[in-house]
Amino acid sequence: MALLGRSLSRSHQLWAIAHPSLGSCASSRVMMATSAQEEQQRYLEKNSSLNRPLSPHLTIYKPQLTSMLSITHRGTGIALTGMLYTFGLTMSVLPGDYATYLAMVQSWSMGPSLISLSKLAIAWPVSFHVLNGMRHLFWDMGYGFDIKKLYTSGWTVLALSLISGIAIAAI
Repeated sequence: MALLGRSLSRSHQLWAIAHPSLGSCASSRVMMATSAQEEQQRYLEKNSSLNRPLSPHLTIYKPQLTSMLSITHRGTGIALTGMLYTFGLTMSVLPGDYATYLAMVQSWSMGPSLISLSKLAIAWPVSFHVLNGMRHLFWDMGYGFDIKKLYTSGWTVLALSLISGIAIAAI
């Protein structure tokens, strides 16, 4: 942020030098006393004097249920969006209609286990994303923020999404 402010003030200074006839508008310059490296060094020295450690890298954190569910929620949202757009755009540019391509897939004679796994690969992300989205809506209303409720709702979302995903894939 400091770099953005510094670059904006420097471009303002160059503009003011190039247009001296604008008077008071050109005289309101902001001079920066320190460079980015000096500010960073000052920040590190301040944290060192206050005995603050550097932020640890993600590799030393133990994965928690809440963080893994959050990452999975974002991943399923991105994947579902990508699949929806890909399917929609593909069907809009290919010749023929949906029934033609459904008949083509049926002619491949895939075994029932592969078909069930394919259906589960579509059904589980949808059910997980919907159920975890409902969990987030409860959070938006201010419910379920203590640690026990967070973990209970997380495990509930995982169990219900697996059960509903399997149920949908079995149809």
